Amino acid sequence: MAKDINKVVLAYSGGLDTSVILKWLQVAYDCEVVTFTADLGQGEELEPARQKAQMLGIKEIFVEDLREEFVRDFVFPMFRANALYEGVYLLGTSIARPLISKRLVEIAHETGADAVSHGATGKGNDQVRFELACYALDPGIKVIAPWREWDLQSRTRLIEFAQSHQIPVPKDKFGEAPFSVDANLLHTSSEGKVLEDPGQAAPEMVYQRTVDPEKAPDRPTFVTIGFAGGDAVSIDGEQLSPAALLTRLNELGGANGIGRLDLVENRFVGMKSRGVYETPGGTVLLVAHRAIESLTLDRGAAHLKDELMPRYAELIYNGFWYAPEREMLQALIDRSQEHVNGEVVVKLYKGSASVVSRTSPDSLYSEDLVTFEEGSGAYDHHDAEGFIRLNALRLKTWARRNAR
Repeated sequence: MAKDINKVVLAYSGGLDTSVILKWLQVAYDCEVVTFTADLGQGEELEPARQKAQMLGIKEIFVEDLREEFVRDFVFPMFRANALYEGVYLLGTSIARPLISKRLVEIAHETGADAVSHGATGKGNDQVRFELACYALDPGIKVIAPWREWDLQSRTRLIEFAQSHQIPVPKDKFGEAPFSVDANLLHTSSEGKVLEDPGQAAPEMVYQRTVDPEKAPDRPTFVTIGFAGGDAVSIDGEQLSPAALLTRLNELGGANGIGRLDLVENRFVGMKSRGVYETPGGTVLLVAHRAIESLTLDRGAAHLKDELMPRYAELIYNGFWYAPEREMLQALIDRSQEHVNGEVVVKLYKGSASVVSRTSPDSLYSEDLVTFEEGSGAYDHHDAEGFIRLNALRLKTWARRNAR
């Protein structure tokens, strides 16, 4: 354990685990601790985290509202790619880690800290995401991961340490929480304990942002989403900031039971895990974005994006947001969005989000070309004969060879 560390910036939630980490850093490293608490739209009051840090003797405390930056600079760029990990997961936890890491490193520079620290366990993906991002932003930064160093490997040991150092332990922490939750403006993620057996249905209490689709309103909700340059900019004609827009979509989607996902996924560290996710606003946004792209993207560009998307999503999931290949893909994706402008009407009804209509001033759709009625002559039916013959040539050759 290195002893040349004088000051550490800790990603601090104010909960039991990170409060124990705070004190453990002081004891194990004999160092000063700076706390950083980010408001990413998790829906919790963060002032108690400041008060708890003060109570534990912390002098430099950072509590910051990063909701707009989170959606504008991280969520929206990801949604331009229609990113889904393993075909279904909207990467709500993964995309939050690069921003938290960015501020950890920036605060370390601002305060003259030698290291940063996080509360991710040694089994999960988050330790990888935090540390890869920090090293990409500052190759010389030291990262302390207490869960990989200490011997507090059980809830009992954690509580004993807390009590021995006068750290308040909430009454509910003396028993085991039924599952763990990570939340931000894009989603909630629940895993562990009652969710560890993928053969058992998730209890309804797991869901916090969405009503049961069967209990959602019997009348559909229609929402019009406006896009400019590939990003959503308005709802029902009202211009909104990125965070305000996602908040509104969360309310609309959640009220209609949209965005639930029960997934067994492949973690980067090598194991499978079961998680239950709620991404109501993101689910609606994905449907609407793909709809406006269907009007405005050339076929070749659209198909290339779809081919690259799984790789892009995997990079985010695995913690490579600040890697050169992700930035290269982002440049390509952003270039494709220049004419992704217009409006999409989406129907929200009992767990589903479906496209009703889409319009764009930059549409590539031509009624004259697709009509069954007589068109302008831009498309000659006879041209298809030669087109088919050329494409059939290799198939005929292959079939003749196989028939011999």
